[in-house]
Amino acid sequence: MASLHDRTAPFPAARPRRLRQAEWVRRLTRQSSLQTEDLIWSLIVHDGREDRQPVAAMPGVDRLSVDAAAAAAERAVALGIPAVAIFPNIAPIKKDRVGTEALNPDGLVPACVKAMKAAAPQLGVMVDVALDPFTDHGHDGILENGRILNDETVARLADQAVLLAEAGADILAPSDMMDGRVGAIRTALENARQPDALILSYAAKYASCFYGPYRDAIGTAVALQGDKKTYQMDFGNSDEALKECAMDVAEGADMLMVKPGLPYLDIIRRVKDAFGLPTFAFQVSGEYAMIKAASANGWLDENRAILETLTAFKRAGADGVVTYFAEQAALLLKS
Repeated sequence: MASLHDRTAPFPAARPRRLRQAEWVRRLTRQSSLQTEDLIWSLIVHDGREDRQPVAAMPGVDRLSVDAAAAAAERAVALGIPAVAIFPNIAPIKKDRVGTEALNPDGLVPACVKAMKAAAPQLGVMVDVALDPFTDHGHDGILENGRILNDETVARLADQAVLLAEAGADILAPSDMMDGRVGAIRTALENARQPDALILSYAAKYASCFYGPYRDAIGTAVALQGDKKTYQMDFGNSDEALKECAMDVAEGADMLMVKPGLPYLDIIRRVKDAFGLPTFAFQVSGEYAMIKAASANGWLDENRAILETLTAFKRAGADGVVTYFAEQAALLLKS
């Protein structure tokens, strides 16, 4: 097979800068572009009385009350953002060893889903299926004698997924990394007559330091006992991501997620090339916080950094991005 060099004319017949000489030709020949339709707005919700609670580790991000979340849903529709993802900050008094509050049909997440769908019926609402916001130890599964119990956790996750689908959630996103959870959730949804609920699996979720600000936002940073390396993936591995994705596809996942985002662009590309399913990246809290901190110090142009990093996900093969920057990015794209 001829190399790229063999198929390219030499200088001066070839002057690649000709295609970069003006904005109109750069736009005309751009291979990857970012649209508002590519964004899923990541929102933190809380069960307190204040409409907004600032998150110290994530300047510009607030925890939202149910009413404020409903208003954010309307804002998303006005901006052309197709979907939002909600993540709960639960009062410590409601947490226990097995995440009982996750199965409360009148809990914070079902209440937010119902309020958001009432305010903006045409908006897609995505919810995490995981126990970590609800456990007093901060883990995504049931903890017994220092060990996460896989099968017992999966059974609880399946019940949680049905509850959230019945509340009106459009996308169920299991983020726990337990083995077999996608199949169990899909079976439970079929049995509960919820066949249309989409499963966006966090299929390749790595044990990462970039989740730190998020754990502060949802109140699990202090509670977390140990680390999550026995279920989240080792950041040195690539082939393992394809195995995890293949299992989830076989079990009924409609879409696949790679998390974190920017340090794993190679994984996004491999997943998209291997499976061809809608593939999403999560621009996580640590990525958000780094851009915010650097721009606050005058080291980066914040707006340019937002658009450049989000476009990088598209270039890597992502169909869309879950990001805390969605509102700001939508405004930038409109301008």
